[in-house]
Amino acid sequence: MADEVLGVSVGTVVSFTKEISAHDVEQFAEASGDVQPIHLDDNYAKRTRFGNRIAHGMLTAGVISAAIGTQLVPNAIAIYMGQTLQFRAPVWLGDSITATLEVTELDVERRRATISTTCTNQKDEVVLTGEALVMLDTVRDE
Repeated sequence: MADEVLGVSVGTVVSFTKEISAHDVEQFAEASGDVQPIHLDDNYAKRTRFGNRIAHGMLTAGVISAAIGTQLVPNAIAIYMGQTLQFRAPVWLGDSITATLEVTELDVERRRATISTTCTNQKDEVVLTGEALVMLDTVRDE
């Protein structure tokens, strides 16, 4: 089909779900260097407007990256080129986050997809919205 790249066309929808554990938050803090106590210290977090520890916003955004990397073109390569993010609600430890992607534009010649991105929790509450730009590619034969 002329209006698709690697099976992706306008209207393609994929999703990926991940439960955000305390261990995930601690590993993300270690890997990123973002060791704010709102993410790591129960006693500190109790004294904030949130009342409990929350996940890093960028850890939540990582669920979008997982959806792009594992679901959009599972047998090819999806290169993340850009992302806008609007954090709508906190993500609590133990929340199950689903990233849902919908291709809204496709540049077939340049092999680039513009994608609406939404993350929801297990209560179907929107916690993050945005838009991604992704390049779709394949591995070259040797």
